[in-house]
Amino acid sequence: MSKLKTNPAIRNLISALLAVGPGLFLIGYNIGTGSVTTMAKVGAEHGMSLSWALVLSSVFTYILMVAYGKTTIVTGNTALYNIKTHFKHGKLLAVYIMVSLVIGELLALMGIMGIVSDLLNEAVVILFGGKGIGTFVITIFLIVCLYALLWFGQYKLFEKILIVFVMLMGLSFLLVFFLVKPSISEILIGLIPSIPNKSGAYSLIAAIAGTTCSAAVFIMRSTVVAEKGWKIEDLKIEKKDSAVSASIMFLLSFVIMAVSAGTVHVMGISLNNTVDMIQLFEPIGGKIAALILILGIVSAGISTIFPIILIAPWLISDYAGKERNIKSPMYRILGLIGILFGIITQFMNARPPIIMIFSQAFQALILPAVAIPIYILITNKDLMQKYKAGTKMKLGIIAVIIFGFVTSYFAIADLFN
Repeated sequence: MSKLKTNPAIRNLISALLAVGPGLFLIGYNIGTGSVTTMAKVGAEHGMSLSWALVLSSVFTYILMVAYGKTTIVTGNTALYNIKTHFKHGKLLAVYIMVSLVIGELLALMGIMGIVSDLLNEAVVILFGGKGIGTFVITIFLIVCLYALLWFGQYKLFEKILIVFVMLMGLSFLLVFFLVKPSISEILIGLIPSIPNKSGAYSLIAAIAGTTCSAAVFIMRSTVVAEKGWKIEDLKIEKKDSAVSASIMFLLSFVIMAVSAGTVHVMGISLNNTVDMIQLFEPIGGKIAALILILGIVSAGISTIFPIILIAPWLISDYAGKERNIKSPMYRILGLIGILFGIITQFMNARPPIIMIFSQAFQALILPAVAIPIYILITNKDLMQKYKAGTKMKLGIIAVIIFGFVTSYFAIADLFN
């Protein structure tokens, strides 16, 4: 412990992470097993050819994070409350966004818990042999532990826990990336926009947008900025926080895609299960590398579960303009209902990765519903006064809206094909 205190590099790293609290919270929330599953499947099936969609999604994520954070700071109100009070049919729109996000996140939670339990069981198999201890037992154990943290915890505690998981996740994926050493030329070619002429390509593009430029991230951004208590004088910090957050989201997603492209895609094998990736990767990198990859994906999953079980009560508080108190009966009851969705996967035939891809593509359908309102709010001179959006921000949000409609079309097109 004394070494940790006297080591300036470690101390500075932790201080930097603490300084970007809301951004860190959203990294943990956004880069979950949904991102891992989507990017791994994209890399496995198409190599790096869809990395352009990830670049665009990350840029647009930064734009909307800044817009939602700025609007929250200037108005003093969170996103859903602003939408409810400043639009003619704002209540209806706010309820639509709230319900859509909760459905999307509960679908994601089902997939996340299934994948995390699969991977933890696989880790037991790698370490001790046999068939493991069973995913059902692991799922129950996770539910009990996570709900205990919700019962006794508070936002600052979650933020500190997320620091640990985000660091573990980032270091794990970077280590695996350097072990795999994917082709630089293939990475550069993938930055040129193109759509593979293969079944499922459209839905994967929508899933990239849904998991990176996620509507839920921007609504949650507003809430965590309010939770942080930032004021007008913190607008520059908010912008920097958004940049750091979006950059790390891009880096981690890109690394996951590259790892899959450098292993599974090169072998010409499709990826239908996250455990398949571990089993395919183990002969290349050995047991240690496989366990590091499991650690990264499990850290990603657990860091996402925390915000998901809070999303319904947080959104209700946001909509009503009430105080966010995670120790209140509403938070504890809704948190319990939310986390119990994690056990449903154990009784379904569909594999967790399939559920995750569907839930991420579903998120892409909600993007226009959160991009259009923020454009109207942030360009409202009466509301934002001298802090209203400039030309660059306006053009950026318009580009996000267009991107949102295109990816929504992709999600629907593949669904019916």
